[in-house]
Amino acid sequence: MPESDNDGDPNQPPYLDAATLSGLLADDDRLRVVAALVLGADDVASVRNSTGLELPAIMRALQRLDDAGLVEREGEKHLTLLSRAFQVAARYEAQRRAAAPDAHPGVPDDEARVLRSFLRDGRLTHIPAQHSKRVVVLEHLAQQFEPGRRYSEKMVNLVLGRFHADTAALRRYLVDYGFLDRDHGEYWRSGGHVDLDS
Repeated sequence: MPESDNDGDPNQPPYLDAATLSGLLADDDRLRVVAALVLGADDVASVRNSTGLELPAIMRALQRLDDAGLVEREGEKHLTLLSRAFQVAARYEAQRRAAAPDAHPGVPDDEARVLRSFLRDGRLTHIPAQHSKRVVVLEHLAQQFEPGRRYSEKMVNLVLGRFHADTAALRRYLVDYGFLDRDHGEYWRSGGHVDLDS
């Protein structure tokens, strides 16, 4: 499959987007085969020598990579990794994000960058380890709670569960960082930005 000429148009995706490439590389065998090809393997024998994988595993991985358009094969003798697909997908993703509407209006640019890094489709990819980034994410989560309203632990879990499965950790961080207080099984918002105009 030829590479797309659409890498300059953010509305026209390349034949492999970043999510598809990530999915392809999420499998250990396919990742090892791609790594071998990147390092110069150009046939099945050299992929086998480089990866230590058994032939059936290599052939399954190559078939999937070939079906997706990331590898071109001429039998077992000649393999070509279409490495430009990574550049095209990265460029497209950057253009797509730049063209996307601001998902965090009213948030300073540096904080919006942190939120874009940790939130995908409204879900938290992981809890930031760095203190300053964690504070930005917790501030965003605190905005989901109305000031002056009391919440049961179950309600807090429902709100936080929309963002991440580890609701216990998020609850603990929100309390530890002063965004929520708790007493006798009830929680309430005690910190974070409050918009007085709403």
